[in-house]
This record gives sequence, C-alpha cells and structure tokens, in this order.
Amino acid sequence: MPEQKIQNEQIKTGEINTLKIERDTDFGYYLAAKDYKEVLLPNVYIMEDEMPMGALLDVFVYTDSEDRPVATTKMPYAKLGEYGYFTVVDYKPYGAFVNWGLPKDLFVPLSQQKEHFNIGKKYLLRVCLDEQTGRLYGTQKIGKYFNRDMKGLHQNKVLDAIVLAPTPLGYKVIADNQYEGMLFSNEIFEPVKVGERKKVYIKTVRKDGKLDLSLQPIGKQAKIGEAEGIILKHLKEADGKLPFTYKSDAEEIKKVFGMSKKNFKRTLTALIEEQQIVLLEDAIKLP
Repeated sequence: MPEQKIQNEQIKTGEINTLKIERDTDFGYYLAAKDYKEVLLPNVYIMEDEMPMGALLDVFVYTDSEDRPVATTKMPYAKLGEYGYFTVVDYKPYGAFVNWGLPKDLFVPLSQQKEHFNIGKKYLLRVCLDEQTGRLYGTQKIGKYFNRDMKGLHQNKVLDAIVLAPTPLGYKVIADNQYEGMLFSNEIFEPVKVGERKKVYIKTVRKDGKLDLSLQPIGKQAKIGEAEGIILKHLKEADGKLPFTYKSDAEEIKKVFGMSKKNFKRTLTALIEEQQIVLLEDAIKLP
C-alpha cells in the first residue's frame, strides 16, 4: 500500500514540499500549502494525466532568476543543509555559478569561497539559505556547520558519508550531512574519490567531536568486512573477473587472497547477497 502523502503546513525553500494542486493558469499550476501560501509549478513540469486538480504533489522549491519562489519536479544534487560535489559553469567578479541539477545554477558568493573557483572544476559545497533574501547559495566554508554533539552515536552505527578531501592519514569525510569524520588509508580496500558517497560504519566516537570511520563493520563483523574488501580489490585489479568459486583449491585461495577457504566461502556468500559480485560456473565477477 503506497504511503499516504501529508500536505506541508508551509512552503519551505530548499526542501521537498508536498503541496496541493490548487489552480491552473497560463503559466502553470499554482500549488498550495495548508497555510494557503502558493508557489508556481511552470508548464514545463506539468503532466496533466498524472497531476489532477486537488492532488498532492512532491516538488522542490527554490527561487528563479528574479528571486521568486518556484517549484520543480526535478530534484537537485543536494538540498538545503546537504553537501554536493558541484561543477563550476560560470564565474563573475562577485561569485561563481555551479550546476546542481536544476535549470537555475546555484550561486556561490565570493565571500563563501576559500579559493579561486575555476570553470569546469568541481568543488564540495554545502547548500545554505540566506534568511534575509530567501535565496539559496553554496558555501565552501563548512567548518561552522559540523555537529560536535555525539549523543546517540555508537560503534558500528551506519551513516551516509560524502568524501571531502584526502589527507596524509586517509580521507576526511562528512557523515550524515553533519559530522566530521576520517577514513584511514590502511583500512581502505576499494577506490575512494573526493565527492563520492559511501556507506560508513562508526569505528570510534572521539572526545573532540569527530568520528573515526570505516568502510567495513567493526568487531565481530570486521573479519568478513575486511575479507570483502580484499576480494573486491583483487577483482578490480583483474578487470572485474577472477577464476575462483566455492570449489577453488584452499591453497590457491590462501596464496591469492590471504584467507582460509572457509572465510573465503562465507565472504563470497555475503558479497553475492549484497549484489556486489556475480558467481559464474568457473569464476566470480563484478556486476
């Protein structure tokens, strides 16, 4: 049974809003929140057969080139309070414009840049809202937004992270759009790139309000997690295919992967269930 939609009390810029289709005009549909405030959904996004009058619609609200609130059924690469890895498409003396997946590019004021932006280059930014003007903008100055309250966090809790930057120790990441964390090089068994999103596990909740993180589960699940990383690493280095199965020789498994046949078979099962590899009659391969 599909989840029942709940109409927004108010229209919120920078977020996904569930709004009621209130009226039709030459320019598009006007959508309303419960407080009767309206926003225009331009004709280009309207599919009449799927959008009857009075229906509730999920839309993203931002401001157009004249700073008027406007709705779209397209979703940006990152919403208000989230982080994204955006490409610079234009540069002016007062700031840069980046592609964030919507018709109007996201503005990054000069005051919100830590370095000179270059057209065609990607930068990791946070989407923010100027409360005075109601405009959304991007910022590279993200330190003040990190949450240092570690309440509710514990070892092995799973978080979504975006890779921020390489460091001598590994990679700095932003977890759940609010926590500063670190992935350590000696515990990474797969390719990692700046701007990439990863599922991470909390390894240590530090007293300084930062997190030590891992791409594999910690503790009882660590062995299988490390083994998964080793097998995936070897597969990637072998162009995605290796002549190993459940029936492979124990000594050959130990020689190539550095693990027992029992651990290898258990790890293969986990990887197959996670759909990270495909088992053939005489080989394993990446999907």
